[in-house]
Amino acid sequence: MEFTEIIETAGKVLDAAGVAAIVLGGLIGTIRFAREVAGRGDFDRAYRSYRRGLGRAILLGLEFLVAADIIRSVALSPSFTSVGVLALIVLVRTFLSYSLQLELTGRWPWQRPKSDSSTVASL
Repeated sequence: MEFTEIIETAGKVLDAAGVAAIVLGGLIGTIRFAREVAGRGDFDRAYRSYRRGLGRAILLGLEFLVAADIIRSVALSPSFTSVGVLALIVLVRTFLSYSLQLELTGRWPWQRPKSDSSTVASL
């Protein structure tokens, strides 16, 4: 097996892992949501949990997809055009990741988690 074939296979495996993370996360989240609504009947709580779980699955999938793009673009065809396309893809996916992170946690990834005054006083 040649180097280019190995790299292309690695990219395809990472693409598949990204898609699988999103699909499986969506399926598992949907099943949990249905069970929680049927069992407890607390739709609002179940919905918030469902959105968080689905957002996490999408974030994980995006990480795999970006890694696959980086491997293929840099290792297989490192031209200015392919690197430029990669930069745009990474930019869009990074924006999506940050937006999802903000949606899930209520803060940007570089912000510290909100803490109460007792935690700050003990530091």
